[in-house]
Amino acid sequence: MGLSIHETVLYATEPAVVAAFYERVLGLRQLPGADDESAGLRMPDGDAVLLVFSPERAREEGRGVPTHGAMGPGHVAFRVRPGSLDEWRRRLAESGVEIELERGWSRGGRSLYFRDPAGNSAELVEGHVWPDAP
Repeated sequence: MGLSIHETVLYATEPAVVAAFYERVLGLRQLPGADDESAGLRMPDGDAVLLVFSPERAREEGRGVPTHGAMGPGHVAFRVRPGSLDEWRRRLAESGVEIELERGWSRGGRSLYFRDPAGNSAELVEGHVWPDAP
C-alpha cells in the first residue's frame, strides 16, 4: 500500500487572498471555485493540493465532511529541488516577501521561513531535515 499526503489545509479569514499569494509567490495553480469560504491550489507535482479554508466555515456541521479547524497561525513546509533555495530566496525578495528566518539543520538541510497574508508560517526546505524512521 502506498501512502502520501493528498491534501493539507491552512486557515484564513480571506482564503482567496491567501490562495492568490501562493499562486503569485510559489507558482501554485488555483483550482476553480475559490470564494470567501475556501480555495484550493494544485501543487507542481500535479497531484497534491493545498487548501485554504475559512476557519468558521470549516467548523460548521452539515458540509458533507467532518468539521475541522485550527486557532492561530498554521504551518506548511514545501520541499524544494536540491540547490534551488538561493533561487527561492531571490524569488521571495522579488515578490516583496520578507524572510522571517533562515536555518541550517544538523542533517545538512536548509530552510527559509516566511508568512502568508493570514500569518501562517510557510517554509521552503532543501535537503534532509528529519531523521529516517527506524
